[in-house]
Amino acid sequence: MISLLIGLAVLVGGYFAYGMIVEKIFGTDAARPTPAKTMADGIDFIEMPAWRVFLIQFLNIAGLGPIFGAIMGVMFGPAAFLWIALGSIFAGAVHDFVSGMISLRSGGISLPEIVGRQLGGAVKMFMRGVSILLLILVGAVFIRTPAGLLAAMTPEWATATVWMVAIFAYYLLATLLPIDKLIGRIYPVFGLALLFMAGALMVVLLSGSYPIPDGFADGLYNRHSDAESTPLFPVLFVTIACGAISGFHATQSPMMARCMGSERMARPIFYGAMVAEGIVALIWAAAAIAFTGGYAELNSYMADGHTAGDLVHDISVGWLGVVGGALAILGVVAAPITTGDTALRSARLIVADMLGMSQRSIWRRLAVSVPLFAVTAGFMMIDFQVLWQYFGWTNQLLATITLWACAAYLMRRGKAYAICLVPAMFMTVVVTSYIMVAPEGLSLPAGPALITGLTVMTVLTALFARYRIVRRVIENDPA
Repeated sequence: MISLLIGLAVLVGGYFAYGMIVEKIFGTDAARPTPAKTMADGIDFIEMPAWRVFLIQFLNIAGLGPIFGAIMGVMFGPAAFLWIALGSIFAGAVHDFVSGMISLRSGGISLPEIVGRQLGGAVKMFMRGVSILLLILVGAVFIRTPAGLLAAMTPEWATATVWMVAIFAYYLLATLLPIDKLIGRIYPVFGLALLFMAGALMVVLLSGSYPIPDGFADGLYNRHSDAESTPLFPVLFVTIACGAISGFHATQSPMMARCMGSERMARPIFYGAMVAEGIVALIWAAAAIAFTGGYAELNSYMADGHTAGDLVHDISVGWLGVVGGALAILGVVAAPITTGDTALRSARLIVADMLGMSQRSIWRRLAVSVPLFAVTAGFMMIDFQVLWQYFGWTNQLLATITLWACAAYLMRRGKAYAICLVPAMFMTVVVTSYIMVAPEGLSLPAGPALITGLTVMTVLTALFARYRIVRRVIENDPA
């Protein structure tokens, strides 16, 4: 219990302390006009109240990520708690805030355009492809999962295919309609439900009826039942993504940058939503081991054929009764749907930015959206596990490149770029060594994979330092 409370204190304290430092380093300006005011179009650029934008951003970036990721990640042991708390404060929230602020300062441009301006045209083209691929993967994954769950709870005629068609139709509406007409109205409700559910679990945990065997006294060694093929580093740091740092977030922040009325809203919305997600992840990680009885028991539960969704249902119903069961259904069904729709909306915005195509006309929005939806339908034919494995790594790769771009942006303006450079270096080691060691990668031993990751990080850091020196020489050249 003490470890959980310390973790929560780190997250809350980090928002007020380190979040303020990051905000001052970037230099927000409440008097500066935002894109919602200067570029209002009634479709994507629409000013909304701060509380509404916060809840939309929170649900956009959260969904099932901080729940399922935390449950799967805490199977590795107490190191998961450290990664959630420290990762959220020093990596994830910084990543979200700086990338969101760059978009806000640049007319609400999408992630590939942000990265391209800092790291060059070749990287921009790569980011366009990776970002669109990631968002389509999210859309495909988060159609199949809720469709299967809904089919199991409804009459026989309502098959998974029927539900996939229904969800697909909703996605199209959410992608095409003005953001305040559908997303702006239903997201705050689901966002509050997700927060309420986490708060209810926290009350149960604080009651003391279910002790939390955190295991810190025994060390941070890997508790996973299949520790040999799933080394703690780097697999933990890809398994828990949305609860610590996630590249997907940077694809969503520009959507909210187009709806903010003041830069004063930036720290609560960009940094604060990530901290809130970290709190949700920390609570669910603690609930998973408290409910099952420990790390070994959690691994045994999962080895018996259960899924993270099963555990969410069991915890919710077991601890919260009928209300908990209803919230579990709401979370496990509605949360992925409300992540998938904004993923495809973000994909539309990225393609529109890439083509320089105005989105005021419904026909132009359709021209961009229909091909994206066709590709998404094709991806839905791929096995779910394969989709999810590649989604996890692609997600963290996106976060890594975004951090390098954010570091370059701050460096070019003479600001303390180390706040982005250090997590960029760390995540470079993570994503490189993961693709070396993972079954969907090269399946190398952990030692050589780590050496490869450190080598790539060293090379990129040297290139960044050279870039910094060259820019300084050019800027100081009297000619």
